[in-house]
Amino acid sequence: MMVSLVILAAGQGSRMQSDMPKVLHPLGAVPLVVHAMRAGRALDPARVVVVVGHGGDAVEQVVTAEDEGAIVVRQTEQLGTAHAVDQARAALAGVAGDVVVLYGDTPFIRSDTLEAMIAARKTHDIVVLGFEAADPGRYGRLVTQGARLARIVEYKDATEEERAIPLCNSGVICADRATLFDLIAQVGNDNAAGEYYLTDIVALATAQGLSAGVVTCPEAETLGINTRAELAQAEAGFQTRARAEALENGVTLVAPETVYFAQDTFIGRGAVVEQFVVFGPDVTVESGATIRAFSHLEGAHVSRGAVVGPYARLRPGAELAEDVRVGNFVEIKNAELGEGAKVNHLSYVGDASIGARANLGAGTVTCNYDGVFKHRTEIGAGAFIGSSTMLVAPVRVGAEALIGSGSVITTDVPDGALALGRARQEVKPGLGKRLMDRLRAAKAAKAKG
Repeated sequence: MMVSLVILAAGQGSRMQSDMPKVLHPLGAVPLVVHAMRAGRALDPARVVVVVGHGGDAVEQVVTAEDEGAIVVRQTEQLGTAHAVDQARAALAGVAGDVVVLYGDTPFIRSDTLEAMIAARKTHDIVVLGFEAADPGRYGRLVTQGARLARIVEYKDATEEERAIPLCNSGVICADRATLFDLIAQVGNDNAAGEYYLTDIVALATAQGLSAGVVTCPEAETLGINTRAELAQAEAGFQTRARAEALENGVTLVAPETVYFAQDTFIGRGAVVEQFVVFGPDVTVESGATIRAFSHLEGAHVSRGAVVGPYARLRPGAELAEDVRVGNFVEIKNAELGEGAKVNHLSYVGDASIGARANLGAGTVTCNYDGVFKHRTEIGAGAFIGSSTMLVAPVRVGAEALIGSGSVITTDVPDGALALGRARQEVKPGLGKRLMDRLRAAKAAKAKG
């Protein structure tokens, strides 16, 4: 059965006290709305529609970067969840199959849970995701009759008896597209908030002889983010789960509580991650690699046997082959390091290709930016770059070439050649002491005056 997603992401999130749209706040280094999109991806959706409002252009940019086929529609007035879903009506016109409604500020819904909802649709016209809360508070309640769901009542409209029901509404709903939009067209706003509630479609459906059912999940999956405090709590929960999964999958975390993961971090079995390491988005660390303490990685691939850090930074486009060594206070950006290459300390390598077994000495810098354009540096296999060398791109250093320490290299160096690019040293006997004596005397005279 085909499935489409409607993700509601129009809320302003005023309680976040932020000019940024709520769904763009990061969790695990990824915007909240992207978590919802990735959860729904397991259903292989025929169409993804994201309903935006406040900061719609910024949300659309993130959504289309994640899924260029996603359709973004605007909700210009905030009139409730049924009204929000109705904005997707035209985008889903003529699309067969089910629609699953998700929320851009609810990041922890699991793909397995959504698949269970799709399976439950075989016996129910509408399926609602529910949970039992430790403190039901102001959640909407699911009113059931045996195995069937009779209606959903919002807390502010509920009686005391209904508020005592422990089964709560997550807001996630699955139904056939035609059924969903037929029912939404019948929803009114005669309630305490004067809004068009999506939850009202359940009572409307049962009144027409349609069947509604409930799939349940742990409360943690349904956590919605409305405040900075809730975002911080969600981040803590996410990191705790990510660390536990890494350990369970055979990754050594020397001090788990100090390591921070992104939502898409992948670390292979047998890899070692030392203290205070931060993984940004799009990082893969293969089995047998070691990430040493106080390193920061994003947009990087680290192959088997490579060692990174301590105090190293890998930026987007860093591609490290097997057995590469990237040491302390080294930054790699948009560069490929071949098998066994070494950049052990105090260096910047950007927009470059480094050959296998090449060795870059301390203080090596690829001067890649002219103020307007970026230029590439190529270093051949087995080349040795002496300490404090400036490689002014675009430039190529050939295989097995040798660059003398302190050189500024501005032209290509052939394979196997020696290149020296530094000023001739001059020595003036006694002049150093005389100059220092003169300076000290001037400083003493100034202090007296």
